[in-house]
Parts: sequence; C-alpha cells; structure tokens
Amino acid sequence: MNGMNLPDNWKVARLGELGDLVRGVTYKRQETTDTSRSGYLPVLRATNIQDRQLLLEELVYVKDEKVSDSQLLRRGDVIIAMSSGSKSVVGKSVQLNAEWKGSFGAFCAVFRHNSTVEPFFIGHIFQTKSYREHLLREARGTNINNLSKNHILDYQFLLPPLPEQRAIAHILQTIQEAKFTRQREIALERERKAALMEYLFSHGTKREPHKQTEIGEIPESWEVTKLGDLVKLKSGVSRPKDMESTPNTELTVPVYGGNGILGYTSKKFSEERLLVIGRVGAYCGCVHIAEAPNWITDNALYPEKWFNSEISLDFLAEQLRHFNLNRLQRRGGQPLITQSILHQLKIPLPPFSEQRTIAGILLAVDEKIAVLEKEVEHLDELFHAMLDELMAGQRSAGPLIGTEMDL
Repeated sequence: MNGMNLPDNWKVARLGELGDLVRGVTYKRQETTDTSRSGYLPVLRATNIQDRQLLLEELVYVKDEKVSDSQLLRRGDVIIAMSSGSKSVVGKSVQLNAEWKGSFGAFCAVFRHNSTVEPFFIGHIFQTKSYREHLLREARGTNINNLSKNHILDYQFLLPPLPEQRAIAHILQTIQEAKFTRQREIALERERKAALMEYLFSHGTKREPHKQTEIGEIPESWEVTKLGDLVKLKSGVSRPKDMESTPNTELTVPVYGGNGILGYTSKKFSEERLLVIGRVGAYCGCVHIAEAPNWITDNALYPEKWFNSEISLDFLAEQLRHFNLNRLQRRGGQPLITQSILHQLKIPLPPFSEQRTIAGILLAVDEKIAVLEKEVEHLDELFHAMLDELMAGQRSAGPLIGTEMDL
C-alpha cells in the first residue's frame, strides 16, 4: 500500500492510530432477563447486526452493575461481531448513528474513534470489500471463528483530510438512508397487503350481506368448497441432473422445490403456469406460482388436474398463502404436508369475476413491492460501488467540501 500513488494530502493509516477496541460485557445466561425493567440494560449481540442495520429484537438484559462506563454505547461507535459459529458473521459491523442506552455482549467489540477523524467516515471503512477480505483471512478457530484486537487495529487503509472524510461520509450515508427508506416502505406495503388479505378473504369486494357457514361467516354469493373438489394435487419428480444454482444460456428453466426456485435446468417438466405448494421440510405449505416453462421437484405439490375451470390461479395462490398451510403439517421427524390433508381443506370461494378482482388488488401491491425491492437492489449496488471508489480515492468527493452536510 505504501508504494501506491495517493491522492493529494491522503495518507496510509492504521485503525489503531485512530481509535481503540472495547470488548463487550460478559454474562451468564442465568444473569439475564428477557424483559426490560429497572436496574437492567439491553445488550446487543452478534445476531443483532444485520445488513448495516441494528435489529433491536431478541435482546438480553443484564444488571447495570455488570456494565462498565466504557461498555455503554455511544453515538458513532462501530459494533463488530468478533466471534461466531458462522464465518460469514465474523467481522460484520454496524455503526450507532443515534444515542441508545445499552451495551454489547462479549462476542462483540466496539471500535471507538478518537477526536482526530470524522466518525462516520471511519464507520464506512468497516464495510469495504478490502476490509472484509482482510478479516476473513484473519478469522481463527475450529468450531467458533474468532478475531483478535490486533487483526482489526492493524488494518491499513487510505485516510483523506478531514473535510473530504466528511464529504465521503455524507455521500455514502445519503445512499444508505435512501435504501433504508425503501426497506421501510416495503415493510409498510407488506403490512398493508396482510390487512387487505384479512379483509378481502372474509368480506369480499361487493359489501354484500353475510351468511353463516361451517367455516364461519362469508359473503352471500360465496360458496364453501373443499380444495380437493377444485384440484387434484400430485408430487413433482426428481431434480434434473443438469440443475445449477444460477441460470445461463442453456439452463433457463426454473426448478421449483418446497421454498421456490432451487436452481435452473435445460429440461422442461411443464409448459403450463402452475400452482406449487411445498410438500416436505421446514417450508412445507409454502405457496408459489411457477411461470411456464418450469420443473417441479418431489419436494413440492402441483395440480395434476383441475375440476373447475372458473378458478383464478392467482386468487387461489393468495388465499392459500393467507391460510398459512404450514400449520397443517404432520408432526414428526420430518415436517410433511400431504395431498390428502390439503384435499380436505375447506375454503370460501367467491364467483370467478370477484376472484379476479381480489387477485388484481393483491397483485398490484405485489408489483409495488417488487419495484421497491428492485430500487433497494440498485441502491445497494450503488452504495458498494461508490464505497470502494471513494474510500480508495478513485472518485473525488471534492465538490461537496465546504457545503452544509448533516452527519
């Protein structure tokens, strides 16, 4: 790194020159409580670090007296997963960008910067490809992968002058916040869809009077029917021998298992658009639609025969998702949901025209979610491209220097 051409006024620095690591609080499980109460502090663990965000769920709480002042989190701290049974978790980090009263566990550490740097520039160093590759090379351990303090503090990187640090941090945080905003919108749309499904599958769209049936109240024009009176389900077949996890010019046909697409093949099981229901394993009962052409494995069920031509495939798929078919699984060593179980399932069925209306409403929400998900994907690609170029001095943040920036 010392032999490379550096941008003007940039230098090579070590993380250890700009801050230090603080190890987390040690506790025994019997010393924790799963509810917040007076005299206890929440503690973050490695599992709370997800995709550059903190998931403030499933926290543990320890007594205040167990936590030293240095182990209290501060705005700007970078929380790092130091140990984990999964190598992919080791080295994951997230920066605390707001005040939060809590601590962090012994399998984590905090990089705490000194006053000579912009803290939110430092936070992005931990997201670069070169930093991640450095840590994966340094991880140690057989059953648990570990990082030492020196592995982190000895990492070398390029350090620009303070004004450019701030400009770089501003650019990256702007992109990152745009992504998080889209993710929040996706969560809201999914909540909206769940509420719509709850209403539409019990009240319909016509505001008509209800009638009492064996499965509860349903609109007057709807009928109660068994799924087996509409369709005969059958298991798929073995996986094709040429299946690969990613498509190419020859492998273009998606292979469906219990939880959606497993891979791609050159073979065709069906030229029809099919309903697919997970049959075995943790994802039994999951519902998908396989676009044509497709291949269905024996971990899934599909319609071998339809007994009613006035069934909207999209409506039925959404309705079965709403029913949460996983709850019907046979309990035992291997979760399983059979054709006979599903054929006996009683469902409310509206007229065909209303099926299509309901499906259209829900598909419109799905389309909006898909657009937002694509935006998240593009913003993530932009973030990583800009991150590596800005942090390596290959792209200048100079035009922002001297402007007002919120960090």
